Order: sequence, then C-alpha cells, then structure tokens
Amino acid sequence: MALGSAIVDRLGLVDPPTLAATGLVPGTMTLIDGQEAERLWSVAGGALVAGGSAANTCAGAAALGGSVAFVGRVGDDDLGRSFADDLALVGVSFRAPPAVAGAPTARCVIFVTPDGERTMRTFLGAAPLLDVDCVDESLVAGVGFVYLEGYLWDGPAAAPALHRAIDAGRAGGSRVALSLSDPGCVERHRDDFAALLRAGSVDLVFGNESEVTELTGETSFEAAAAAMAELVPMAALTRGPAGSVVVRGGESWAVPAAPVDRVVDTTGAGDLYAAGFMVGAVRGLDPDGCARLGGLAAADVISALGARPHGDIRAAARQAGLLP
Repeated sequence: MALGSAIVDRLGLVDPPTLAATGLVPGTMTLIDGQEAERLWSVAGGALVAGGSAANTCAGAAALGGSVAFVGRVGDDDLGRSFADDLALVGVSFRAPPAVAGAPTARCVIFVTPDGERTMRTFLGAAPLLDVDCVDESLVAGVGFVYLEGYLWDGPAAAPALHRAIDAGRAGGSRVALSLSDPGCVERHRDDFAALLRAGSVDLVFGNESEVTELTGETSFEAAAAAMAELVPMAALTRGPAGSVVVRGGESWAVPAAPVDRVVDTTGAGDLYAAGFMVGAVRGLDPDGCARLGGLAAADVISALGARPHGDIRAAARQAGLLP
C-alpha cells in the first residue's frame, strides 16, 4: 500500500516555442497557486488521469498483478471523483479519507516536448492535508511494502501521518520504502529524510542520481551510492538511459536499462521502476531481478505519453522470466 499526493494530471504535447511562450523553464517541476493552475490547465489540453507519484506506482504494481491500496486526500469536487474512478479502473483500491471543505483536488499540468522531456507545474490543493486520522493502522500492517512518497513531507500535517504509517507497518511486519521524489524535495527535507534513514525506519529507498547526491552531499554518483549503502539496508538508484544500481550492505548490482525503440515521455519512469522493483521483491526476486523488473516497467511507460503502463507489462515480465 502507498501513501501519496492525490493529484489529477493533465498531459499535453507541446513544441519548444509553445512551451517557451508559457514562461516555464523546460524540465522543471514547480509548485504553483490555484490561479496559475487554472491558467495552465486551459493551455495544456490533453487527457485527464489520476496521477501523483505514488498513485502512478500503485497503478504499475496493479498492472503487474499486485494487490494494491492507495491512501491520499482529494477535494469534494468532480476532479476528486474522477481520481477515484480512474484508480478503480486500473485495479487500485483508493482509501480516501473525508474531503476537506473548500480544498480543491490537486492538479498537475505536464507539458511534454518532442524529446520526451517533461515540464510540470503542480497545485497541491487538498493533497498535503493528509493527516494522522487518514492512516488506518490495520491497513498498513502485514503488507509487502508501505510505500511513502517524499513529496508528502511538503504538507504541514502529513509528516505525523507518515510516521504513524511507518510505526504501524513495521509493528505489523511490513517493509517500508521511501521515494525521494525530486531533488528540490530532498533539498527541502534533507534533515528529515536523513533522520528517518539513520533511525532504521526505512528498509528501501528509491532515488535518482540528482536526488541521492543531494541527500548525501556527495559530488559523484559513485560516492553517493556508497553513502546510501551505509544509510539504509537497500537502495535502488536510477540513472536514466544508464539503467540502475542497487546497493545492499557491501554488495551492488548494476543493471542496464531495458531497451526502448523511442522515448516519448519520461513522466512516471521512476514511479514505474519502483512498482516493478517492489513487486519483484514481494515475489522473492533477488536485487538484480527486482531492478530488471523495475526497468522493464519503466521502459514501457516512457515509450508512450502518460505515466501509466501502456502495454501488458505482466505478460512481458513473464516472457522475461521475471514473474510466474
């Protein structure tokens, strides 16, 4: 099960001049207010889909045959209802706490240029209002993983909820996984993340090169990976086209990226990698197999527009010998 920001995404393909005209910096993710969200929402066009990093991971895990629940907060509005309906369609149980009066459902506008680069602007709305009353301790006990989205630390009330989920999960025999989410998120919450890891509260960390160098303060990926091996029992570190590296104690596994004919949209690549990796771990794969399953899921999602699986990734995983 996962706790994350419940966000409705609107994805639109744009050319570089159109993106430049919006005044946005390509390849960045920035938080915006409701007024700016309304302006960009009309510019982007495109389809609506239940998004947010952890929700994308849940959709990927469900597509691989996992039994998945998502906890997040939406507003009492049409977007909130569409979020719930969309997750149900892909087989994810949405455990929604009561909506907060006056707080609209979060939304993210994603502009994708022909090179596959994504530029995101996010209005958080009700998403960071997740609090301790939203966490059903019986739900997080005894699951394969309790997956925590780093972005939630931006919410004033979310940190206590995440700590409750960690404590209840670990008490019930669940493993805890943390996504570092974004370099800016790590910069804002470096001390909180580091304290969690040093306390032994997290079993598995997901992060890319920029995020782990930001967290550890190291200047090279190799040094950051070595530092992560000292901080957490296992870390799965993604490197884009270079694949991923998994570190566990004194061991490491370098796994190449799965082949892709054409990169269309990198949105959700890390989210789907985490989905594949955790499903592999629950199924008993070794770290190399987990990373390969994660890479297979990531390769599928970047081959088309959107942050959800596009092909039958479960069948592909079976063909590759990664799932029964």
